[in-house]
Amino acid sequence: MIKVSLHAFLIVGCLLSSGLADASDKVVVGSKIFTESYILGEIAAQIVEKDANVSVDRKLGIGNTGMLIEALKSGKIDVYPDYSGTVAETLLKNPNLRSLPEINAALAPLGLTISDSLGFNNTYALAVKESFAEKNNLRTMSDLLTIKSPIRVAFSYEFMDRADGFRGMVQEYKLPFSAGQVAQMEHSLVYQAINENAVDLIEVYSTDANINKFNLRVLTDDLHYFPSYQAVWVARKAFAKEHPDQWKSLKKYEGAINQKEMSSLNARAELEKISFSTIASGFLGTVKLDTDTRAGQIWDRTKEHLWLVGIALLFSIVIGIPLGIAAAKFRKAGQGILLFAALVQTIPTLALLCLLIPLFGIGLTPALVALCMYSLLPVILNTLTGIQAIDSKHLENAKAFGLSAVQILYKITLPLASPMILAGLKTATIVSIGTATLAALIGAGGYGALIISGLALNNIPTILMGAIPAAVMALLAHFIFDGLNGVLVPKGCRK
Repeated sequence: MIKVSLHAFLIVGCLLSSGLADASDKVVVGSKIFTESYILGEIAAQIVEKDANVSVDRKLGIGNTGMLIEALKSGKIDVYPDYSGTVAETLLKNPNLRSLPEINAALAPLGLTISDSLGFNNTYALAVKESFAEKNNLRTMSDLLTIKSPIRVAFSYEFMDRADGFRGMVQEYKLPFSAGQVAQMEHSLVYQAINENAVDLIEVYSTDANINKFNLRVLTDDLHYFPSYQAVWVARKAFAKEHPDQWKSLKKYEGAINQKEMSSLNARAELEKISFSTIASGFLGTVKLDTDTRAGQIWDRTKEHLWLVGIALLFSIVIGIPLGIAAAKFRKAGQGILLFAALVQTIPTLALLCLLIPLFGIGLTPALVALCMYSLLPVILNTLTGIQAIDSKHLENAKAFGLSAVQILYKITLPLASPMILAGLKTATIVSIGTATLAALIGAGGYGALIISGLALNNIPTILMGAIPAAVMALLAHFIFDGLNGVLVPKGCRK
């Protein structure tokens, strides 16, 4: 049994590590999960693709700045679009760095570099509805202090966490807002909240297309609190050295996008629902037919999702079942095994993914590791429970007939415990299908890539393109396991 488990573990280990092998000439382009970053990331990818000798792997829609920075430093991505203020505050932990030469000099020891500004400053700002602004005579952020009634506020998670975001702003302007009274949500949803009159005040990016769409008034930052957020390419110095032509091509677009044009590109995505690929090719003046149909997108994401769930299921079979058997045989060790699996289950998925990035980078490998870890508890617990529920007289009779321990395990114990084991595998699989949607936040693809892209655009059809197939896959898994129950479980053990 131990030899079989070790052999299986090695097989799974090889499958997990398969995601680590990348072609040396492949360029990996990343982006964050909001519209503008998707567009700039796609523009960068298409610029690099102009060189026929270099292929591009797109890791667009990665969770947040911290994830991208870890991916960049570990070499899992080569370049992504960001902003000077974000690089100074989040990466360098020095918001006092304002000029691009200062920032670049500070990045050099980290093996990173940035381009000059792409031509626009996408800074933070606060906005209210025009009707609310007129009613309360609001022009500047300082004018918020004149409002006597409570103000309903919604800010994004990142704005709340950044040192140059909520905390510093409240302190600088002496605003009467506490973190507890702020509704925190994804940036794309704050517009929906203010449009539905659920809140009065939101944070915006100065190039957001929705500012005009929802008739919002951007309040002047009269104390000049928000730093400059010049759009730049952030890259590994090794990438610039190994692919000098591609880096030179990217730098040709320094100063090429003004604020009005970037806002227009965002509007094409958010208001006209044009694909990021088409928007990027239109901006670059290239002919790139968008042949990726909805059915094609769903099929591609289905293959990715099946791979994620399939490896997690394989892991739960070759590792989880033996651990459950060991837990039943060795009671004290079994408690430790269950405790470990239970502790893993309590870690929030996004937190676990973040913890795995320094070890495995981004992409398929950390997502598979997380899913495999989450699949353990239901399989171990059900295997243990199924074995403990077996009437001891069956085992005693088997010993009396002279069966060896291995024969008893395969001919008596596992068949009698099979209903519970299959139930654990079914639970682990269905949970993995849902959890795998979060793998897109670290560039692992799957249905989550469609859901996250739809959230960024506030596009319900795109969200449903990911959500509905995930639900269908979970439903199919339920029926498949019910069918396996009729095939693998002995007749006398079936319910």
